[in-house]
Amino acid sequence: MTASHLADPHPLRTIEAHEFDAWARMITTTYGQDWREGALRNARSVIDPARTLAAYDGPDIVGGVSVYGRTMTVPGGVTPVAGITLVAVLPTHRRRGILSAMMRRQLTGLHESGGEPVAALNAAEATIYGRFGYAVASHCARLRGDLRDMALRPDADHGDGTLRLLGRDEARPFLEKVHETARRQTAGWVDRTEKYWDARLHDAEPFRDGATELRCLLHTEPAGEATGYALYRSRGSTVQIVELAATTRRSYTALWRYFVHLDAHDQLTCDVAVDEPLPHLLLDPRAARTTVVDNLWVRLVDIDRALTARRYAAPLDVVLEVEDTFCPWNAGRYRLTADGADAADCTRTRDRADLRLDSATLGAAYLGGPTLTALAAAGRAEELRPGALAAAALAFRGAREPFHPSGAAFPAF
Repeated sequence: MTASHLADPHPLRTIEAHEFDAWARMITTTYGQDWREGALRNARSVIDPARTLAAYDGPDIVGGVSVYGRTMTVPGGVTPVAGITLVAVLPTHRRRGILSAMMRRQLTGLHESGGEPVAALNAAEATIYGRFGYAVASHCARLRGDLRDMALRPDADHGDGTLRLLGRDEARPFLEKVHETARRQTAGWVDRTEKYWDARLHDAEPFRDGATELRCLLHTEPAGEATGYALYRSRGSTVQIVELAATTRRSYTALWRYFVHLDAHDQLTCDVAVDEPLPHLLLDPRAARTTVVDNLWVRLVDIDRALTARRYAAPLDVVLEVEDTFCPWNAGRYRLTADGADAADCTRTRDRADLRLDSATLGAAYLGGPTLTALAAAGRAEELRPGALAAAALAFRGAREPFHPSGAAFPAF
């Protein structure tokens, strides 16, 4: 067989800076959009060409995927996470193995370089990423409220702080400070450096979908400390809360009180955590209706490093037998030990296994959301030692349900 027959028909390589427009046009064409400057949520300013793969057919870019390096809150701490984004293959080149090749190259690169031990993404289609070892690790509640029926309980304490509407530039230093504190309170939140704040607050009119400009609502304590904010828009009689962050119970209540009493609006929409406290603040919890959808999909790149990076809700000593066909370096047995909230260790072992499961199942449980008990009931984990499943399920749980607040925009901001 000649060398030409052995050559990869769609070679992969990272893009050069001058190829960004061609790469972005391929992405937007695949997504059914027109390419224009400002599309892809200002991707030019946040993507790293050295972490952006493209598949080529001759000189033409026909597929691509990028990594945004972020830091994610996990139960008991934080860990670097590879935010996988802008995944696309042109319709003319599907069913040729390009997506699988890009996913394999990306995960192998993370493993071999000692990069982020965890990868995460938001899945446009739920049936795509399971075959690459990703699994739903957090959920989002899409809330819709009728403001005519929403009222806070009389005993809801909103404190004596102050609410102010500020311009984006004036508000930004306070938003950054509040976010940096709030993000450490819930698994699934990520850090937000300058370029990601630029993307979060980008507010060009063509991308508002008919809504108003972004409003910045800031909550401060009597002494002047910022303890909460909300970013929102109005579209007709509906107020769309884009993001809400609070570092105290009172600031959280005060922000929601503002929206419940907002004049000239009938409806409210917001993406919130599955265990959002809001319904418990309302006289009528049914006034806030929610639809639960998948949020973050997680893939453990390196089992040992990923499981060591988080903390556990209870002491644990369990041997896991892990299957992983897409990333074979993960396959094998691991002893996971934890003394609760202080330390954890995960190392290779030859000891007899207590639980058998695949890496995707571990990814689903990683942020403390879906329980190993529920996953086992679905046939995704097998208990080999009596009591091991219950102990592991308890230890993996988080204090709250994991949630990522920017939804489908992850990891752009």
